[in-house]
Amino acid sequence: MIATGNDEFSQTLAERIGQFIIDADAASSRSVQRAIGPSEVGEPCERQLTYKLLDWPESNTNRDPIAAIIGTGFHLWMAEKFEARQVDLGDGQPRYRIEERVTVRDSPIETARLTGSSDLYDRLARLNWDWKLTGKSSLEKYRRQGPGEKYRIQAHLYGLGQENTGHAPERVVVAFVARYHELIVHVWSESYDRSVAEAALARLDRIRDRAQALELDLNPDRWQSIPIPEKPSCKFCPWLTPGSADLSAGCPGGENSNAGASLRALIA
Repeated sequence: MIATGNDEFSQTLAERIGQFIIDADAASSRSVQRAIGPSEVGEPCERQLTYKLLDWPESNTNRDPIAAIIGTGFHLWMAEKFEARQVDLGDGQPRYRIEERVTVRDSPIETARLTGSSDLYDRLARLNWDWKLTGKSSLEKYRRQGPGEKYRIQAHLYGLGQENTGHAPERVVVAFVARYHELIVHVWSESYDRSVAEAALARLDRIRDRAQALELDLNPDRWQSIPIPEKPSCKFCPWLTPGSADLSAGCPGGENSNAGASLRALIA
């Protein structure tokens, strides 16, 4: 957190309101969620997913929450505006399914059960929408390179969740909106493909099964056998611990870990 004021009194107020924002976010349902969600299943880093599946204590607790808070506010705003445009399709049911919980996969095994809140499903157009509020440079990257596997998998997982409710989409859509002083929107979409979701769930099961077989709580040295991507994105990982030599206490990250260290220093 960076907090400044024009005098000592204002400085104190800045620090207090900044800490209030951090504490309130830490207590929010989004922050205290323990079970893995559809937005995380496509994470390329198997080590990060393993930490998450095992509910491993987080080591990188100084992450700046403001981008996520702004994103949450945008989702609430979009939900309100679509609710105001709600219409009945003539079957006694609304056109838009807004921020509704869907079950992607049910299971008696807690870590295999997958549910989430779908941003918007349009029953008339048979589109499942996901809103992503991003920085301008990130939006340009998604425009040039596509959404990446993590967001693509998330989109199809929510498509499967809708299919399980009896509303199979024709297409899944990710709308990127830049946090900028002018409105910049990029939309990516493709035909819904159940097999994309099923492959992601199978990968998640493989990672879970390996974690259980390794008994990592009893054999911390075995964390070394769990791979990270060749070019990982570590900056916002909850388990990033630059310089760590003990993976059971936190991951030092890959080539981007220096960026993570700089971020930790900035917001500490």
